[in-house]
Amino acid sequence: MSEERRILVIEDEKKIADTLKMGLAENGFEVEVAYDGKIGHQLLLSRNFDLAILDINLPGMNGYELCKAIRYRNMNMLVIMLTSMSSLDDKIEGYDSGADDYLVKPFEFRELLLKIRALLKRTPGQSMPVGNLLRAADLEMNLDNKEVYRNGRRIKLTAKEFQLLEYLMRNKNRVVSRADLAINVWDVDFNTNTNVIDVYISYVRNKVDKDFEQKLIQTHVGMGYILKTHSS
Repeated sequence: MSEERRILVIEDEKKIADTLKMGLAENGFEVEVAYDGKIGHQLLLSRNFDLAILDINLPGMNGYELCKAIRYRNMNMLVIMLTSMSSLDDKIEGYDSGADDYLVKPFEFRELLLKIRALLKRTPGQSMPVGNLLRAADLEMNLDNKEVYRNGRRIKLTAKEFQLLEYLMRNKNRVVSRADLAINVWDVDFNTNTNVIDVYISYVRNKVDKDFEQKLIQTHVGMGYILKTHSS
């Protein structure tokens, strides 16, 4: 390969993880391994990788959560889910979480290698077109220029309001708890006893929903918030 591409393998079955590391290294990749979801997440936050290979059933933090965290922080990183969970619903959830590809165990290493090479050819260090725009009903968010429009009207948000709305849009039609928001929009040391989250929800709702008939951001008492794009 003309340049060494960096891959992170997050797999709790040590034999599989170590075999993948050996095989990928033999094919010219720089590989790191994490046997735990939380450790994998820490590595993703502290270092740059071109591609991540994730199991779904991981201790600490599962593959779906990891994939969403990757998509929240780095839209350019490629993700392959490598798992024994083979049902269509599992695959749909994997792709909905942001996976670029999905491979079911048991698998042939050659097939994984083909998928990796095909994905890396698709993204020569550039932003992938998919994911640069988020849409929910008539609400649109451009992740490149950090602009938000609703029904063609520009909505001005602060940096934290943008982060909050982005998380809600990435999880549209799914209730997210205050704990989800504290971890993914604020930091892990965030004091959950404050009402800052509720205040910011109010700010964003005022900007996004106030002048429109369809109210997208809804409160589920005792559960959290949802950006809902259709009426039930």
